[in-house]
Amino acid sequence: MSRYRRNKNKSTGRLSIVCIVVILLAVMSIQIARLHEKNQEYIAREQELIEQLEEETERRDEIAEYEEYVGSQEYVEDTAKSKLGLVYENEIIFKEE
Repeated sequence: MSRYRRNKNKSTGRLSIVCIVVILLAVMSIQIARLHEKNQEYIAREQELIEQLEEETERRDEIAEYEEYVGSQEYVEDTAKSKLGLVYENEIIFKEE
């Protein structure tokens, strides 16, 4: 082989390696961009779920308080007064006209 052919083969090989590296870098850059975008979506979704969890925790606490109120004597008296019109014997009722 001549010296010219060897140099041409070396430069062709180097050019091929450079092209492959550039293509790999381009593909990796695209994948990194996609992963970054997906990560941002996951962060936003996580924040939404955290807010939902806080709302549901508050709701659970309100339900627990209401459940405690429903089991109390105060609830029984309020219900008897408002729905059945019952009052204690010594109680005075004022009605609006």
